[in-house]
Amino acid sequence: MAHVPASERRPQLVQAAIELMTRVGVTAASTRAIAAELGVAQATVHYTFGTKKDLYRAVVEQVTADFMGAVRASSPGDGTFGEQVSTLVHAIWEAATCADGHCMLLSEFGALAMRDADVKEIMQGFQREIEGTATEMLTALAEAHGLTLALPANLIAVHFLSGFDGLTARHLTLRSTDDEPDPETLRGLELLVATTVGLCLGEPAVGRPHPVS
Repeated sequence: MAHVPASERRPQLVQAAIELMTRVGVTAASTRAIAAELGVAQATVHYTFGTKKDLYRAVVEQVTADFMGAVRASSPGDGTFGEQVSTLVHAIWEAATCADGHCMLLSEFGALAMRDADVKEIMQGFQREIEGTATEMLTALAEAHGLTLALPANLIAVHFLSGFDGLTARHLTLRSTDDEPDPETLRGLELLVATTVGLCLGEPAVGRPHPVS
């Protein structure tokens, strides 16, 4: 077999790891199984990454990059501040719960971080990145509408992401075979939009599914 440079082999192995972990779970995806997924020797995985932590970090970074790319590419569309926040939130929801299941890996890594110091370090970086992205997007949207946020954008981002993570976990737990979220989960998402917009405007609006500015 022709030699493949590490710069080319690395992304191939990362993608193979993502696909395998999506099917069988993070902990079940051994280096031997990942090598078999790509059709290479197990030693190739160890040579390319060195440690399992390095492999995990590469997987999390790639899944995060794919997710962030989908989020950043989302358009808020037209409408009021509240309507645009709602549009963006639903775009993020679609990216987080899409059929490929890749984002579910982030939830698995998050659970592993409770027991594994190496994984915890990796997921701390992910948490900082996603909170930073949410803060940037919220700030930019407020500026586009000439609004002064009632609370610091980073605090609102933490509030939103905490609720969003909970709803995502609920969906993964209760989802049906067709991956459709149940009505209460969707209602919870609408309430999260309403309370987040309310915090932005200084007017918490629990219960209003489509807040407007």
